[in-house]
Amino acid sequence: MQQVGYIGLGLMGKSIARNLLRAGNRLTVHNRSRAAVEELTAEGAESAGSPAEVARQCEVIFTNLPDSPDVEQVVLGPGGVLEGAHPGLVYVDNSTVKPELSRRISVELEKVGVQALDAPVSGGDVGAREATLAIMVGGPQSAFDAVLPLFQAMGRTVTRVGDSGAGQVAKACNQIMAAAQMVAMAELLVLAQKSGVDPRRVVEAIRGGAAQCWTLDVKAPRLFSGNRQPGFRAYMMHKDLAIILETARTYGAALPMSGLNLQLYEAMLQMGMGDLDNSAVLGVYEALAATQVPGDAEI
Repeated sequence: MQQVGYIGLGLMGKSIARNLLRAGNRLTVHNRSRAAVEELTAEGAESAGSPAEVARQCEVIFTNLPDSPDVEQVVLGPGGVLEGAHPGLVYVDNSTVKPELSRRISVELEKVGVQALDAPVSGGDVGAREATLAIMVGGPQSAFDAVLPLFQAMGRTVTRVGDSGAGQVAKACNQIMAAAQMVAMAELLVLAQKSGVDPRRVVEAIRGGAAQCWTLDVKAPRLFSGNRQPGFRAYMMHKDLAIILETARTYGAALPMSGLNLQLYEAMLQMGMGDLDNSAVLGVYEALAATQVPGDAEI
């Protein structure tokens, strides 16, 4: 049983932290809003007033935050993890951020005897609740080995991809595929609808062939039930695509389809749909085609 800290109790972070607690670890949590903290302290966690306080108390500390500036502030800013760091601490970031930030944080923490892992996750809110996440890890093998039992309490697939930053590169690659699937699903649903063919029957037919994928298995039924609430918010997919393109510029990779997908998610944000699920990019296509894919509930 380890003393574990978790900072960032959002849609996925709260569920991950709860699974760490249920696995028998002593858990200290910190979050900007209090509701999630109070929920977990009622279940046996302890709360801390700052990231530095969490770091002082713990052997392993996780963060799960919206974007790169948030992680930089929480780790390297005033009252941050670095301020409370001690030799032997392992820092793990479940956020999706720029690979170069993960590498810089690793260098800064190493100066005070702290090993860092970038460990973004995939699987959405369901994967976080059910501990079936895919976890992509970058950083030292020794730190990975030490944290592996905690990863196994969070997810089903845990892969050390390489050194610092490699986990974030893997997550960028994951999001290239995820965004492409959401956009492709939107296109096929609108084509079926405009052609006068039941989109539900189309999905039923193609899921048995080469088009079968997690997106059609999980997201299509939610859309057909009228549910466009997050899972994974569209504005977060927009943020991830921006990271992908910035990383591509850094390393000289041409990613034209990811650029187009970023524009589609930008349109979602401009249409006021940024807080909906990333699969609700369908709404952009519905507006372009002047149609609506039917759902059983009011959208």
